[in-house]
Amino acid sequence: MSRRLRMGMVGGGAGAFIGAVHRHAAALDGQIDLVAGALSSTPEKARASGRALGLPEDRTYGSWEEMLERELSREDRIDFVSVVTPNHMHYPVARAFAAAGIHVISDKPLVTSSEQAADLMRVVAETGVVFAVTYNYTGYPMVRQARQMVRSGQLGELRKVTVEYHQGWLAEEQDEATNKQAGWRTDPARSGLGGAIGDIGSHAENLISTVTGLELEAVCADLTAFVPGRRLDDDASVLLRFRGGARGLLTVSQVEIGAENDLRLRVHGTRGSLLWRQEDPNHLTYDTLGGPRQVLTRGGPGLSEEAQRATRLPAGHPEGFLEAFANVYLGAAAHIRAGLEGQGHTPDYPTVEDGARGVHFIERVVESSRGGEKWTDAVWTGGQGQMATTRQE
Repeated sequence: MSRRLRMGMVGGGAGAFIGAVHRHAAALDGQIDLVAGALSSTPEKARASGRALGLPEDRTYGSWEEMLERELSREDRIDFVSVVTPNHMHYPVARAFAAAGIHVISDKPLVTSSEQAADLMRVVAETGVVFAVTYNYTGYPMVRQARQMVRSGQLGELRKVTVEYHQGWLAEEQDEATNKQAGWRTDPARSGLGGAIGDIGSHAENLISTVTGLELEAVCADLTAFVPGRRLDDDASVLLRFRGGARGLLTVSQVEIGAENDLRLRVHGTRGSLLWRQEDPNHLTYDTLGGPRQVLTRGGPGLSEEAQRATRLPAGHPEGFLEAFANVYLGAAAHIRAGLEGQGHTPDYPTVEDGARGVHFIERVVESSRGGEKWTDAVWTGGQGQMATTRQE
């Protein structure tokens, strides 16, 4: 392995849950060092957060603009930037770093409009930078096992896909002073068009696409804001029609009291079915027509090469959220290293095209709901060539 990659971070300072997750995931395999950061929207908080993390004083920046300018002048500049800001800042930050030739790993959803997404895709195509989007559930070994089984035809022709993502943490109005995550995620100016459908529905859409490869044709959506005064949806039910005839159902909610992080995927075909649950991520249930139920175990025998590569520990030693997140970072790091070494590489992580498709999905769902739960065209035509390359097994 060549030298450890140098990472900078924008956002993710004191009190930011997702920033800590990104830092732990990036550090897990000893291939990436956090060396620079602009960790908050105010210079004082940004520098305080940098000091708390032990960043060098000369690489603890008061703003992302300062960080970009000064890092570009260094011989040991960062290899990539991790963008973990609220949604409305993803686009300006990611675009500026990508345009400067610095690789990007961005939290989801990618941006807040399809116009921004299209522009980012153009910049990435022009500069050739690696651009990953942290749909972290794609990093679970048993999700990759499910992908291989579906794509290899073990389930036959797909008929029905159901994805559910249920939480309860926003079941009542919350004070931003005590819960900053709730504050920006329910604010249209910072979150974008979607509430729950953008925050966790984007994960659900990406999980369907990653595992099945199905392309959406149309959606029929019902978005609701149950909490009085809430300006964005906190609950969503979406009917899905796919090209080729398959049907689907996507339900997400953040107001289901007692639900923690209950993400489930069911895929049904003419020859078999799969069930995966994020809260029991080391198992994949496989049913075949006329055969006995099988429960496949992470690290167990008979798994695909893709699932084995994503596994760190032997069976019976639970792996979970951080390891899956780290697999996305590993995939992007491998692509960055390949470029440093002048080698070709097939991406195995969610790309800017996946992120752009997710933004398109959110917009179509919101439009359908506003139109009175009408069927709305959801075909996404952007980036088809790169998507096909990304999805190679």
